[in-house]
Amino acid sequence: MKIVIFCFILINSLFAAEYYAKLEPVESYKVKAAVAGKVVFSNSKMEGLKANNSTIIQLDSKVNQMELQQSRSKLKFINEMIKIETNNYNRLKKVSSKSAFEKDTQKLKIINLQSSKADMIIKIENLKDTIKNKKLIEKSNYISMISVKEGDYVNPGTLLYESKDLSKAKLEIFVPIQEVTGLKEKAVYLDGKKSDVKINKIYNIADTQHISSYKVQLLVPNVKVFSRLVKIEFK
Repeated sequence: MKIVIFCFILINSLFAAEYYAKLEPVESYKVKAAVAGKVVFSNSKMEGLKANNSTIIQLDSKVNQMELQQSRSKLKFINEMIKIETNNYNRLKKVSSKSAFEKDTQKLKIINLQSSKADMIIKIENLKDTIKNKKLIEKSNYISMISVKEGDYVNPGTLLYESKDLSKAKLEIFVPIQEVTGLKEKAVYLDGKKSDVKINKIYNIADTQHISSYKVQLLVPNVKVFSRLVKIEFK
């Protein structure tokens, strides 16, 4: 009877160090619109493919481009006006017959122009940012889903597409708190084979669902097949 109990405990302890998890992309992104606008291009052909500096979504920025061009011209004019009014002020200061009021009035013109210049610079930067946010380019991520099509109108916060970083994979398991101590020093076996994989992170707060366990994350390089189930052991 004692032998049976011992074997039962031994089997349980062996299974306790055996976990299963799916190989998932190291990062998943939900890309949402930062600005409002009409979708003029939706690269639906990229769904299920890896991007290569690919434009995924583009919003109409024609008016923004025109406004940016006009704002840059206005800034140039303001700079010229500041230069002219500054020269006038410098000449006016040398004229003793001019009153302090006249000199202050001329100085106030320069201050107002400098204020207008500062406002115009901010406007230009905001326009550049808006235009940038209307063309969404993915460098190398996998495009898993595109949520909008050409002709749609989107508001800030609208989901545009989802992408995943396939440069690495992650395995996330839940290990009983009492078994976490010394876990990082153990070798990691994947599907029964010893690997060079190391624990990337141990979350030292119990999971909301697995209330007696810590979440443990492992990063796996050079993964060719994602979403498959992997057996994980620590020895």
